[in-house]
Amino acid sequence: MKVEIWSDVVCPWCAIGKRRFEKALAQFAHRDEVEVTWRSFELDPSAPREREGDLGEHLAEKYGVSREQADGMHRQMTDTAAADGLEFHFERARGGNTFDAHRLIHLGAARGIQDAVKERLFTAYLTEGERIGDPETLVRLGAEAGLDADEAREVLASDRFADEVRADERQAQAFGINGVPFFVIDRTYGVSGAQPADALLGVLDTAWAETHPLQVLTPAGGATGEACTDGSCAV
Repeated sequence: MKVEIWSDVVCPWCAIGKRRFEKALAQFAHRDEVEVTWRSFELDPSAPREREGDLGEHLAEKYGVSREQADGMHRQMTDTAAADGLEFHFERARGGNTFDAHRLIHLGAARGIQDAVKERLFTAYLTEGERIGDPETLVRLGAEAGLDADEAREVLASDRFADEVRADERQAQAFGINGVPFFVIDRTYGVSGAQPADALLGVLDTAWAETHPLQVLTPAGGATGEACTDGSCAV
């Protein structure tokens, strides 16, 4: 089973969705047969490399609410994250363009450590206040996740993996994805949002059952074993 997850590293619901999916996957009977791939989605492709002002100010301006209301939204999100074992510090967050971060995640996929790179970038932005659009910061974060620093620097100084990021974004448009996180299972089933772990587990079970139907075998000779049916047994 292949699960593709479209998300952005500056999306708090995406980090929460990741943690909830991990909880669901840990309970899934066929978890060892699931391949997870992180796909690129930029919430704000036009964002500068580093955004001026703090996140509360930007949120208030974007949604036309007061600063107090914006801070309240952040407190509510922080409480939600804490319930899933995550620690958010929006007062530290330094917004910026995430295109290079997505390229680094693709490098992580090529080196077999995509999940570790994704997790490191989530924590860097949502908890530590790292500059998510700064190339040298990304090189350091990638190295902390297990990437070779020189290769990461080379990638970010070039256009490597740019086509892969754009391809992910085109596929998101083709699927009609306009919000993240968004989970796609075997290019057949789609789930929008950071659903509870139990709901995600139910989706995994359903998808597995429909793509791996039970094969009922008849013993040699076509004999049928005795069985109880309709609440009674013939004896």
